[in-house]
Amino acid sequence: MIKFHRTLPSANRAPHFGVLATFPLLAAILLWALAPQASAAEPAPPAPLAASAVAYRDVPDVISAEGVVEAVRQSTLAAQIPGQIVELRVKVGDSVKAGQVLVRIDPRAAEQVVSGSQSQLAEAQAGLTNALRSYERSKQLFTQKFISKAGLDQAELDYKAAQARVGAVQANAGQASTAKTFTTITAPYAGVVAATPIEVGDMATPGRPLVTVFDPASMRVIATLSQSSLRDVKLEMPVQVEVPAAKRRLTAKQVTLVPLVDSRTHTAKLRLELDNAVGLLPGQFARAYFTTGVARKLVIPASAVLRRSEVTAVYVLGTGGQLQLRQIRVGEASVDAYVEVLAGLRDGERIALDPVKAGLLSGSIASTAGPVEK
Repeated sequence: MIKFHRTLPSANRAPHFGVLATFPLLAAILLWALAPQASAAEPAPPAPLAASAVAYRDVPDVISAEGVVEAVRQSTLAAQIPGQIVELRVKVGDSVKAGQVLVRIDPRAAEQVVSGSQSQLAEAQAGLTNALRSYERSKQLFTQKFISKAGLDQAELDYKAAQARVGAVQANAGQASTAKTFTTITAPYAGVVAATPIEVGDMATPGRPLVTVFDPASMRVIATLSQSSLRDVKLEMPVQVEVPAAKRRLTAKQVTLVPLVDSRTHTAKLRLELDNAVGLLPGQFARAYFTTGVARKLVIPASAVLRRSEVTAVYVLGTGGQLQLRQIRVGEASVDAYVEVLAGLRDGERIALDPVKAGLLSGSIASTAGPVEK
């Protein structure tokens, strides 16, 4: 007789079908957690791109000239007497007031010269007093016929010589007193210290630069212009001055033509006096724009131009909205933020006003914001 036996699972052993049943559930949870949300997967639509139409405009016809900013009042204070520098009270960049002490030179040698000149003056004055008495006495003796006319004349000559000596010694004493004041160097006007090419202990010699100061409230630009362009420049017309380092554009309040042409470079210089020039520094590069009239030119906004090394380009919008980078050739920039197009664009074409944003959208279809600028 055949017997059937059934083996029961032990109490501490989990059934296999329970473990297998949990795998699909765990996989579904993992896939749901890793799956991107529908809202996050959808890319945000690109912001509208501002565009402008290439067009002919009546723009100011200008001649540009490069220049350098300089202070109207800039002084290099130099030593006038020899001596050791004992005090340097300022440093580069300090603001100073008119009359403020900047440098002191050892005054002992100058004081000794003053003392010696005063002694010589006292001696000369004593000699003059003695010569005067002798002359007065000689006149009385001549009247009484005790001396000859030659004796009287000699006494008179001695008196006049004593007078001349006193005058000479007084002049020397004045020079010595003046030289003593040269031991203290003061600011000639309120300004800013630009250079101090000395240190305490250095030996000052006549003519050696000690301190350079300038007045920052009064600045101008020295522009260089070719002699062939001078005939087109009208000094009474407004002149715009751009200082790129200071990110400023100013209008010259006065224009002066220096009546001299350099024989080597065939250029002339113009002085452009600036108003409200606070923040400008001597030596900064500047560019001046001289308006000579009005001309009709094919122009685009200067902000739309992309410059990379030697490449000048713009992003052109096609009929379907596609962006294409196109190299162009531009001319002079006008004073109203436009630049002339010499080659690469046609009248009526549309360009992106923001080349950086257009570069990010390059290769896709861009939507323009609002009406296109005409």
